[in-house]
Amino acid sequence: MSSSLSSVLSSSSSSSHPLAPYGWDEGIAAEFAPYAEQGLVPGRVVRVDRGQCDVVTPDGVVRADTAFVTPHDPMRVICTGDWAAVDPDGSPRYVRTYLPRRTAFVRSTSSQRSEGQILAANVDHAIIAVSLAVELDLGRIERFLALAWESGAHPLVVLTKADLVPDATGRSYLVQDVETVAPGVPVLSVSSLTGEGMDVLAAVVSGGTSVLLGVSGAGKSTLANALLGEDAMEVQATRDADGKGRHTTTTRNLLALPGGGVLIDTPGLRGVGLWDAAAGVGQVFSEIEELAEDCRFHDCAHESEPGCAVRAAIEDDALPERRLDSYRKLLRENQRIVAKTDARLRAELRRDWKLRHAEGRAAMEAKRGGRVR
Repeated sequence: MSSSLSSVLSSSSSSSHPLAPYGWDEGIAAEFAPYAEQGLVPGRVVRVDRGQCDVVTPDGVVRADTAFVTPHDPMRVICTGDWAAVDPDGSPRYVRTYLPRRTAFVRSTSSQRSEGQILAANVDHAIIAVSLAVELDLGRIERFLALAWESGAHPLVVLTKADLVPDATGRSYLVQDVETVAPGVPVLSVSSLTGEGMDVLAAVVSGGTSVLLGVSGAGKSTLANALLGEDAMEVQATRDADGKGRHTTTTRNLLALPGGGVLIDTPGLRGVGLWDAAAGVGQVFSEIEELAEDCRFHDCAHESEPGCAVRAAIEDDALPERRLDSYRKLLRENQRIVAKTDARLRAELRRDWKLRHAEGRAAMEAKRGGRVR
């Protein structure tokens, strides 16, 4: 290993380290040490595209081949945000491996195999962008939040295009609506046009790595440009008819912010399928799980059981029925996804289905007076 590279690695705790703006710290330096001894160069993946990726290294951004980090398991494929060990030279240069991920934002794919897809790695803040130019979809926000909590990152809901809701009282009500589905999560209304809320957002993203998430037209690229202080990301106008965007961003890009911190901008997500996110769902619906602890029966389904604390809260207007419906929907979806890769859970679901089917037939027979048609 060259003396210049040794000095770069030995200064891992210093803000003068070339990779410090991209999140390099003492922990990463310690994990990378064995690869440094092999003469490999550290870097962070800023973009992945068709078997190659751009990696920012102490010597600048290099193009590297990902042949050695492209396993059959899509959950182990290198992605934006990974810390990589790269060949020091050569043509082509190869990514030899990547460090264990501290966090990973994962969703299920739209394929029939329901595989997991990693959207971003080593993320500290998951910023869920929601446009105020269209009607709020609270169910989708809950879905994003479940994945964000499951990833290990801290979620933040950013309501964009606040200038399109000129009435401050109206904005306040919209923020309150989102806060009801995001317990424990900050909700911030911002406008890239007027600058409202942007100072608060800039302060949040200055600490660590943030990923921007949301559907097309949510204003993610506009937010990225405002935080960067330049038009680095292409922006297109949304359609007047429905306020939807046109997938301006087509790849995931990692960008160092001038005020500190790192930002990963992602394409608009049409589908946000859960992927083994039971803990995340529980965090999003923490008030329901807390109420369930006071139900008379530990396996209460919150339907018609006596002593159900959840049903009591709904009847007292302390809990919206919509929240319980959404909670059940996401739990069922997550269970189906997990069952596709967990043989034991599949067997349990099959037994449960057979039991419920038998109980239903018995109830029908009893209703008919024991006569079977």
